[in-house]
Formats: sequence, C-alpha cells, structure tokens
Amino acid sequence: MTHLEEELNKLRGEMIEMANLVRSQIEKSLTALIDEDVDLAREVIFNEKRVNAMELSIDKDCENILALLNPFASDMRFVFATLKINTNFERIGDSAEGIAKYILQSGKCFDEELLNDCRFNEMADIVKEMLDSIGRAYEGNDAKLARTVFKQDMILDEINKASTDNIAVYINKRPENVYQALYLLTVIRKLERVGDHITNIAEEIIFHLEAKVLKHIKKSVEDDE
Repeated sequence: MTHLEEELNKLRGEMIEMANLVRSQIEKSLTALIDEDVDLAREVIFNEKRVNAMELSIDKDCENILALLNPFASDMRFVFATLKINTNFERIGDSAEGIAKYILQSGKCFDEELLNDCRFNEMADIVKEMLDSIGRAYEGNDAKLARTVFKQDMILDEINKASTDNIAVYINKRPENVYQALYLLTVIRKLERVGDHITNIAEEIIFHLEAKVLKHIKKSVEDDE
C-alpha cells in the first residue's frame, strides 16, 4: 500500500467517525426534545466541541493530501468530495446543538397534539433514516443508496412548508402554548435544513464515484417546477 493509499484510508476512517458522531448528536437532540431530557440536551451541546475539532482535523488532512501527495482522477475527487462532506456534517452538528439549546430554553415538554399536528415524529424519523443511509453510502461507496435521500428530502420539504399553517391553527386552539409552538417551528426549520445538508453530501458522493456534478442540474429542475 502506498503512502497516498494509507492517507486516503485514514481520511475515510475519520470521515466515517465524524458521520457517526453527528448522527448520534441529531438522534440525542431529538430524543431529548421528545422526552424532555435536559441532561441529554446538555450532553449534545458539550459534544459540539468534538464535532468542531474533528471538522478542523479532517480539513487539515484533506489539505495536506492535496498539497503533498498529488492525488489525481478518482482520488482527487474523493478528497474534494470529503472536504465538502465534512463541512455539511459540521453544519448538521450545529443544528443538533441548536435543537438542544431550544430544549433548554423552552422549559417544558412539547405537547403531543402539537407534535402530531406538525408531523414532527415523522420528520424526525426521516432525518435519522437519511443520516444512516448517507453514512453507509459514504462508507460503502454506494451511489445508489446515496440517491435514496433525494426522495426523502422532498417529504421533509413538504412537512416544512405545511408547518406554518399547522402551527397557526394549533395556536388558535391552544393559545397558552404559543411559545412552545414557535420553538417547534424553529426546530422544524432546522431539520429541513439538515435534509438539505444530507442531499449535499449525497451529491458529493455521486460526484466522487461517477464524476457527475448534480448541483446545477438539480437547481435547473427546481426552477422549472
């Protein structure tokens, strides 16, 4: 095994570790929200330091490989893709921390009726499934699995678009819960953004494996709709 191959394998391992950490952060923040687990929320906030440290370490390793080891073709695409994937995972980690902070601020458990009206549990399950799929797609070089997240992201977009009206209706019924309803709307917005980051990661996996750039193609399709 060449030195370049060793460094690429090390980089892949670090990125898989980052993916697992961020997935755990999201899962814990959502569990803390549903169960009103303030201690778990605090753990998520504390672990954000690890996410940030790993992002910096992976960025540095990518830069060193590009500068010192001269990768080309598929290897170069892998490093560039990993660099962008790393940024998206760090931002997902930021969303997990944001959700945990809202739990501390909200002061009480979210009303079950509110969660059901907004399809929140469905949204949370989809996000967790997408994170699991994209992590396995990166680890296994599986472009087909990476593509499955695009359809799931459309459901997140649908739930997000309906959330404002759903929460307005809920507030009319339960005006005493207006603050927690507004907190939940913010969390829904964050989860929708997590979905966007996951689709960005999928695009980079496909770029690495197939040398296809999907970003502008996707934007063109959205503009035509």
